[in-house]
Amino acid sequence: MRAWQIQELGDPLDKLAIVDVDAPTAGDGQVVVDVAATGLSFPDVLSCRGEYQVKTQLPYTPGGEAAGVVAEIGAGVDGLEVGQRVMLLGGAGLAEQVVVNATSAWAIPDALSFGGAAAIPVNYGTTWFALHERARVQAGETVLITGAAGGVGSAAIQIAKAAGATVIAVAGGEQKVAKCAELGADHVIDHHETPAFVDTVRELSGGGVDVAYEPVGGETFQQVRRCMGWDGRLLVIGFVAGIPEMATNHILLKNYSVVGVHWGASLGRNPASLGEQMRSVLDLAATGAVDPLLNASYGFDDAAQALQDLADRKTFGKVTVER
Repeated sequence: MRAWQIQELGDPLDKLAIVDVDAPTAGDGQVVVDVAATGLSFPDVLSCRGEYQVKTQLPYTPGGEAAGVVAEIGAGVDGLEVGQRVMLLGGAGLAEQVVVNATSAWAIPDALSFGGAAAIPVNYGTTWFALHERARVQAGETVLITGAAGGVGSAAIQIAKAAGATVIAVAGGEQKVAKCAELGADHVIDHHETPAFVDTVRELSGGGVDVAYEPVGGETFQQVRRCMGWDGRLLVIGFVAGIPEMATNHILLKNYSVVGVHWGASLGRNPASLGEQMRSVLDLAATGAVDPLLNASYGFDDAAQALQDLADRKTFGKVTVER
Protein backbone atom coordinates (compact mmCIF):
# COMPACT_ATOMS: atom_id res chain seq x y z
CA MET A 1 0.00 0.00 0.00
CA ARG A 2 1.02 3.66 -0.36
CA ALA A 3 2.13 5.76 2.59
CA TRP A 4 3.93 9.05 3.08
CA GLN A 5 7.25 8.71 4.87
CA ILE A 6 10.17 10.88 5.87
CA GLN A 7 13.56 9.18 5.93
CA GLU A 8 15.59 12.28 6.87
CA LEU A 9 14.56 15.15 9.11
CA GLY A 10 13.63 18.46 7.49
CA ASP A 11 10.78 20.51 6.08
CA PRO A 12 7.86 18.36 4.90
CA LEU A 13 7.91 19.59 1.30
CA ASP A 14 11.60 18.72 0.98
CA LYS A 15 11.73 15.41 2.81
CA LEU A 16 8.36 13.64 2.57
CA ALA A 17 7.80 11.08 -0.18
CA ILE A 18 5.25 8.41 -1.06
CA VAL A 19 6.59 4.89 -0.60
CA ASP A 20 5.21 1.37 -0.88
CA VAL A 21 4.92 -0.44 2.46
CA ASP A 22 3.32 -3.65 3.65
CA ALA A 23 -0.37 -3.42 4.48
CA PRO A 24 -1.05 -3.75 8.23
CA THR A 25 -2.85 -6.66 9.87
CA ALA A 26 -4.94 -6.60 13.03
CA GLY A 27 -3.41 -8.21 16.08
CA ASP A 28 -5.25 -8.99 19.31
CA GLY A 29 -7.28 -5.99 20.41
CA GLN A 30 -6.58 -4.07 17.21
CA VAL A 31 -8.48 -2.87 14.14
CA VAL A 32 -7.33 -2.05 10.62
CA VAL A 33 -9.03 0.97 9.05
CA ASP A 34 -9.26 1.99 5.39
CA VAL A 35 -8.31 5.65 5.72
CA ALA A 36 -10.70 8.15 4.13
CA ALA A 37 -9.35 11.31 5.78
CA THR A 38 -6.28 12.21 7.82
CA GLY A 39 -6.00 15.14 10.21
CA LEU A 40 -2.73 17.09 10.32
CA SER A 41 -1.49 19.41 13.05
CA PHE A 42 1.56 21.50 13.87
CA PRO A 43 3.22 18.71 15.90
CA ASP A 44 3.35 16.72 12.63
CA VAL A 45 5.44 19.52 11.15
CA LEU A 46 7.69 19.64 14.21
CA SER A 47 8.13 15.86 14.10
CA CYS A 48 9.21 16.04 10.45
CA ARG A 49 11.84 18.58 11.46
CA GLY A 50 12.89 16.70 14.59
CA GLU A 51 11.79 19.62 16.75
CA TYR A 52 8.93 18.01 18.69
CA GLN A 53 9.30 17.17 22.38
CA VAL A 54 8.99 13.47 21.51
CA LYS A 55 11.94 12.24 19.45
CA THR A 56 11.03 11.36 15.87
CA GLN A 57 11.65 7.72 15.02
CA LEU A 58 12.65 7.28 11.38
CA PRO A 59 11.16 6.34 9.01
CA TYR A 60 8.25 8.51 10.12
CA THR A 61 4.73 8.75 8.71
CA PRO A 62 2.79 11.86 9.87
CA GLY A 63 -0.89 11.95 10.72
CA GLY A 64 -1.72 10.78 14.21
CA GLU A 65 -5.47 11.06 13.69
CA ALA A 66 -7.70 9.80 10.93
CA ALA A 67 -11.16 8.57 9.98
CA GLY A 68 -12.39 5.83 7.71
CA VAL A 69 -14.04 2.42 7.58
CA VAL A 70 -13.11 -0.63 9.64
CA ALA A 71 -11.57 -3.24 7.32
CA GLU A 72 -10.39 -5.90 9.78
CA ILE A 73 -10.89 -6.70 13.46
CA GLY A 74 -8.49 -8.59 15.68
CA ALA A 75 -9.35 -11.06 18.41
CA GLY A 76 -10.87 -9.69 21.58
CA VAL A 77 -12.37 -6.54 20.05
CA ASP A 78 -15.88 -5.62 21.18
CA GLY A 79 -18.09 -2.73 20.11
CA LEU A 80 -16.72 -2.31 16.59
CA GLU A 81 -17.46 -4.19 13.38
CA VAL A 82 -16.20 -4.39 9.82
CA GLY A 83 -17.74 -1.68 7.65
CA GLN A 84 -18.30 0.73 10.55
CA ARG A 85 -17.38 4.43 10.18
CA VAL A 86 -14.84 5.40 12.81
CA MET A 87 -12.35 8.06 13.85
CA LEU A 88 -9.06 7.10 15.43
CA LEU A 89 -6.07 8.42 17.30
CA GLY A 90 -2.61 6.98 16.80
CA GLY A 91 -0.98 5.01 14.06
CA ALA A 92 0.43 6.63 10.94
CA GLY A 93 -2.55 8.21 9.23
CA LEU A 94 -0.97 9.42 5.98
CA ALA A 95 -1.39 6.00 4.45
CA GLU A 96 -4.05 3.99 2.68
CA GLN A 97 -4.58 1.82 5.77
CA VAL A 98 -3.67 2.11 9.43
CA VAL A 99 -3.79 -0.25 12.41
CA VAL A 100 -4.59 0.96 15.95
CA ASN A 101 -5.72 -0.44 19.25
CA ALA A 102 -9.50 -0.70 19.29
CA THR A 103 -9.56 1.49 22.40
CA SER A 104 -8.31 4.34 20.20
CA ALA A 105 -11.09 4.07 17.61
CA TRP A 106 -14.62 5.38 18.06
CA ALA A 107 -17.78 5.07 15.98
CA ILE A 108 -18.81 8.43 14.54
CA PRO A 109 -22.34 9.82 14.07
CA ASP A 110 -23.80 9.73 10.56
CA ALA A 111 -23.95 13.53 10.42
CA LEU A 112 -20.17 13.82 10.81
CA SER A 113 -18.10 13.67 7.63
CA PHE A 114 -14.83 11.75 7.48
CA GLY A 115 -12.98 15.06 7.22
CA GLY A 116 -14.81 16.43 10.24
CA ALA A 117 -14.12 13.27 12.23
CA ALA A 118 -10.40 13.37 11.38
CA ALA A 119 -10.33 16.92 12.75
CA ILE A 120 -11.54 15.94 16.20
CA PRO A 121 -9.13 13.75 18.23
CA VAL A 122 -6.09 16.00 18.78
CA ASN A 123 -7.65 19.47 18.64
CA TYR A 124 -10.81 18.69 20.57
CA GLY A 125 -9.10 16.24 22.93
CA THR A 126 -6.53 18.89 23.81
CA THR A 127 -9.22 21.53 24.19
CA TRP A 128 -11.59 19.44 26.29
CA PHE A 129 -8.71 18.58 28.62
CA ALA A 130 -7.59 22.22 28.75
CA LEU A 131 -10.93 23.87 29.40
CA HIS A 132 -12.70 21.24 31.49
CA GLU A 133 -9.93 19.40 33.34
CA ARG A 134 -7.26 22.10 33.68
CA ALA A 135 -9.24 25.36 33.77
CA ARG A 136 -12.51 24.00 35.19
CA VAL A 137 -14.38 26.49 33.03
CA GLN A 138 -17.83 27.47 34.32
CA ALA A 139 -20.94 28.79 32.64
CA GLY A 140 -20.93 32.58 32.66
CA GLU A 141 -17.15 32.93 32.65
CA THR A 142 -15.26 34.80 29.94
CA VAL A 143 -12.71 32.91 27.85
CA LEU A 144 -10.06 34.64 25.72
CA ILE A 145 -8.79 32.55 22.79
CA THR A 146 -5.76 33.50 20.71
CA GLY A 147 -4.99 31.89 17.36
CA ALA A 148 -8.74 31.44 17.32
CA ALA A 149 -9.08 30.56 13.62
CA GLY A 150 -6.53 27.76 13.88
CA GLY A 151 -7.21 24.11 14.62
CA VAL A 152 -7.11 24.19 18.43
CA GLY A 153 -8.38 27.77 18.59
CA SER A 154 -11.50 27.03 16.58
CA ALA A 155 -12.12 23.94 18.72
CA ALA A 156 -11.79 26.11 21.82
CA ILE A 157 -14.50 28.48 20.60
CA GLN A 158 -16.97 25.61 20.27
CA ILE A 159 -16.06 23.82 23.50
CA ALA A 160 -16.16 27.08 25.48
CA LYS A 161 -19.53 28.07 24.02
CA ALA A 162 -20.94 24.61 24.74
CA ALA A 163 -19.85 25.12 28.38
CA GLY A 164 -21.83 28.37 28.56
CA ALA A 165 -18.87 30.76 28.47
CA THR A 166 -18.58 34.13 26.76
CA VAL A 167 -15.83 33.96 24.12
CA ILE A 168 -13.43 36.70 23.04
CA ALA A 169 -11.52 35.45 20.00
CA VAL A 170 -8.32 36.92 18.54
CA ALA A 171 -7.47 36.17 14.91
CA GLY A 172 -5.68 37.83 12.02
CA GLY A 173 -7.40 39.07 8.87
CA GLU A 174 -10.93 39.53 7.60
CA GLN A 175 -11.45 35.90 6.54
CA LYS A 176 -10.28 34.44 9.85
CA VAL A 177 -12.29 36.97 11.85
CA ALA A 178 -15.40 35.98 9.91
CA LYS A 179 -14.74 32.29 10.57
CA CYS A 180 -14.53 32.93 14.33
CA ALA A 181 -17.83 34.77 14.27
CA GLU A 182 -19.45 31.91 12.35
CA LEU A 183 -18.23 29.49 15.02
CA GLY A 184 -20.08 31.48 17.68
CA ALA A 185 -17.46 33.77 19.24
CA ASP A 186 -19.22 36.61 21.05
CA HIS A 187 -16.46 39.12 20.25
CA VAL A 188 -13.68 38.88 17.65
CA ILE A 189 -10.56 41.06 17.58
CA ASP A 190 -8.53 41.33 14.37
CA HIS A 191 -4.94 41.57 15.57
CA HIS A 192 -3.92 42.93 12.16
CA GLU A 193 -6.06 45.99 12.88
CA THR A 194 -5.57 45.98 16.66
CA PRO A 195 -2.12 44.52 17.33
CA ALA A 196 -2.19 45.85 20.92
CA PHE A 197 -5.45 44.27 22.09
CA VAL A 198 -5.10 44.36 25.91
CA ASP A 199 -7.29 47.42 26.46
CA THR A 200 -9.97 46.06 24.11
CA VAL A 201 -10.09 42.72 25.94
CA ARG A 202 -10.26 44.42 29.34
CA GLU A 203 -13.16 46.55 28.16
CA LEU A 204 -15.05 43.61 26.67
CA SER A 205 -14.51 41.46 29.76
CA GLY A 206 -15.21 44.09 32.40
CA GLY A 207 -11.64 44.25 33.65
CA GLY A 208 -10.07 40.89 32.76
CA VAL A 209 -10.85 37.37 31.58
CA ASP A 210 -11.47 34.29 33.70
CA VAL A 211 -9.71 31.88 31.33
CA ALA A 212 -7.19 32.45 28.54
CA TYR A 213 -6.55 29.71 25.96
CA GLU A 214 -3.13 30.58 24.53
CA PRO A 215 -1.54 28.44 21.76
CA VAL A 216 0.55 31.22 20.18
CA GLY A 217 3.31 32.20 22.61
CA GLY A 218 5.86 34.91 21.89
CA GLU A 219 4.69 38.50 22.25
CA THR A 220 1.05 37.38 22.11
CA PHE A 221 1.53 35.62 25.44
CA GLN A 222 2.83 38.84 26.99
CA GLN A 223 -0.36 40.63 25.96
CA VAL A 224 -2.57 37.77 27.14
CA ARG A 225 -1.12 37.75 30.66
CA ARG A 226 -2.06 41.43 30.96
CA CYS A 227 -5.66 40.50 30.06
CA MET A 228 -6.06 38.17 33.04
CA GLY A 229 -8.67 38.88 35.69
CA TRP A 230 -8.44 38.14 39.39
CA ASP A 231 -8.25 34.37 40.06
CA GLY A 232 -8.01 33.71 36.30
CA ARG A 233 -6.40 30.68 34.65
CA LEU A 234 -3.96 31.21 31.78
CA LEU A 235 -3.69 27.98 29.78
CA VAL A 236 -0.35 27.39 28.09
CA ILE A 237 -1.24 25.37 24.97
CA GLY A 238 1.77 25.90 22.69
CA PHE A 239 4.43 28.18 21.27
CA VAL A 240 3.91 28.72 17.54
CA ALA A 241 5.48 32.19 17.83
CA GLY A 242 8.22 31.22 20.29
CA ILE A 243 8.62 30.34 23.97
CA PRO A 244 7.98 33.42 26.14
CA GLU A 245 9.51 34.39 29.46
CA MET A 246 7.18 35.11 32.36
CA ALA A 247 7.04 38.05 34.80
CA THR A 248 6.16 36.18 37.99
CA ASN A 249 5.44 39.37 39.95
CA HIS A 250 2.49 39.97 37.65
CA ILE A 251 1.07 36.53 38.51
CA LEU A 252 1.21 37.42 42.19
CA LEU A 253 -0.33 40.87 41.78
CA LYS A 254 -3.29 39.61 39.75
CA ASN A 255 -3.63 36.33 41.67
CA TYR A 256 -4.03 34.25 38.51
CA SER A 257 -2.69 30.81 37.67
CA VAL A 258 -0.52 29.83 34.72
CA VAL A 259 -1.60 26.30 33.85
CA GLY A 260 0.34 23.89 31.65
CA VAL A 261 -1.65 21.81 29.17
CA HIS A 262 0.20 18.67 28.05
CA TRP A 263 -2.66 16.51 26.85
CA GLY A 264 -0.49 13.74 25.39
CA ALA A 265 1.44 13.23 28.63
CA SER A 266 -1.81 13.26 30.60
CA LEU A 267 -3.07 10.30 28.58
CA GLY A 268 -0.01 8.31 29.55
CA ARG A 269 -0.82 8.91 33.21
CA ASN A 270 -4.57 8.39 32.86
CA PRO A 271 -5.32 6.32 29.71
CA ALA A 272 -9.00 5.94 30.61
CA SER A 273 -9.51 9.69 30.23
CA LEU A 274 -9.14 9.47 26.43
CA GLY A 275 -12.33 7.50 25.92
CA GLU A 276 -14.24 9.77 28.28
CA GLN A 277 -13.05 12.88 26.43
CA MET A 278 -13.83 11.50 22.97
CA ARG A 279 -17.29 10.37 24.00
CA SER A 280 -18.02 13.80 25.47
CA VAL A 281 -16.90 15.54 22.27
CA LEU A 282 -18.80 13.12 20.01
CA ASP A 283 -21.95 13.71 22.05
CA LEU A 284 -21.56 17.42 21.26
CA ALA A 285 -20.91 16.58 17.60
CA ALA A 286 -24.16 14.64 17.47
CA THR A 287 -26.03 17.80 18.55
CA GLY A 288 -24.12 20.09 16.19
CA ALA A 289 -22.36 21.95 19.03
CA VAL A 290 -19.07 20.54 17.71
CA ASP A 291 -18.66 21.06 13.97
CA PRO A 292 -14.95 21.36 13.14
CA LEU A 293 -13.73 24.30 11.08
CA LEU A 294 -12.03 22.75 8.06
CA ASN A 295 -9.48 24.26 5.74
CA ALA A 296 -9.99 23.30 2.08
CA SER A 297 -9.03 19.62 1.96
CA TYR A 298 -5.90 18.36 0.18
CA GLY A 299 -5.74 15.20 -1.94
CA PHE A 300 -3.54 12.33 -0.82
CA ASP A 301 -0.85 13.14 -3.41
CA ASP A 302 -0.65 16.72 -2.06
CA ALA A 303 -0.07 15.79 1.58
CA ALA A 304 3.48 17.17 1.69
CA GLN A 305 2.20 20.52 0.43
CA ALA A 306 -0.56 20.42 3.07
CA LEU A 307 1.99 20.06 5.85
CA GLN A 308 4.18 22.78 4.36
CA ASP A 309 1.23 25.17 4.12
CA LEU A 310 0.44 24.40 7.75
CA ALA A 311 4.05 25.12 8.70
CA ASP A 312 3.95 28.40 6.77
CA ARG A 313 0.69 29.45 8.49
CA LYS A 314 -1.22 29.65 5.22
CA THR A 315 -4.20 27.67 6.53
CA PHE A 316 -7.11 28.09 8.93
CA GLY A 317 -9.04 25.59 11.00
CA LYS A 318 -8.06 21.96 10.65
CA VAL A 319 -5.94 20.76 7.74
CA THR A 320 -7.10 17.40 6.37
CA VAL A 321 -5.98 15.09 3.59
CA GLU A 322 -8.72 13.02 1.96
CA ARG A 323 -8.60 10.01 -0.35
